[in-house]
Amino acid sequence: MTSARPTTPQPPSRRIAEELRRQIEVGELHPGDKLPSERALAETYGAARNTAREAIRILAEQGLVTAKHGSGVFVREPQRLFRFGSDRYSLKNRETGLTPFRLEAKRQGKTARIEVPSITRERPPADVAERLKVPVGEESVVHRENHYFADDEPVQIVSTYIRWDEAQGTLLMQPKTGKDGIYGRLEELGHVMTRVRDEISARMPTPEEAAILELLPGVPVLEVLHTSLDQDGAPFEVSRYVHRADQTGLLYELPVER
Repeated sequence: MTSARPTTPQPPSRRIAEELRRQIEVGELHPGDKLPSERALAETYGAARNTAREAIRILAEQGLVTAKHGSGVFVREPQRLFRFGSDRYSLKNRETGLTPFRLEAKRQGKTARIEVPSITRERPPADVAERLKVPVGEESVVHRENHYFADDEPVQIVSTYIRWDEAQGTLLMQPKTGKDGIYGRLEELGHVMTRVRDEISARMPTPEEAAILELLPGVPVLEVLHTSLDQDGAPFEVSRYVHRADQTGLLYELPVER
């Protein structure tokens, strides 16, 4: 007969965090409520102030509370996820005149803003070169980096790669690419999107991504490596989407192949 392993006691900071989390989940603490101060938490739970501070940090990492400078720590309001699904490149959505991001922001009653910090000719990353079928050791692509905001809150980073020999001298080299965005310009070059391939993974952000997206410690990102395929089945554009995992959901409805 084997004996049960002894359980390791939780650190005091985690016990406090778990109790506060329970209060949030059952509604004893509501969205927008201010948490007790570190001093008050320490007195309530018979702990040191640095233990109470660590408990609050744990809750912040879990996305349950947010600190407002000079005001205190508050229970975070529920976040409605940005949902990007398999229909986001559909002709129906494109006929609205809005990009997928602007359309989703409009659905949520938020104001979308897109910054284009750089458009450069580059050597592509190896995974992009493989999917776009361009040389990895040459400056064979144009890299457009876009930062997306909803009500001035950063939501996603998109790095788009297009073949240099097609993009040079066109509006694809400009921040504003005109009606229907980059896909409108690529259609003019003979590429009609008929199929897409999305490769999805979750990971922790790089320091640069965390800074751009203003991520709380411990919040991961969703990465979507997107490849557009044209009427001939040829790849013509690759984009790397880096989404805040605490604000983004991916929704796919796919036919079942038989």
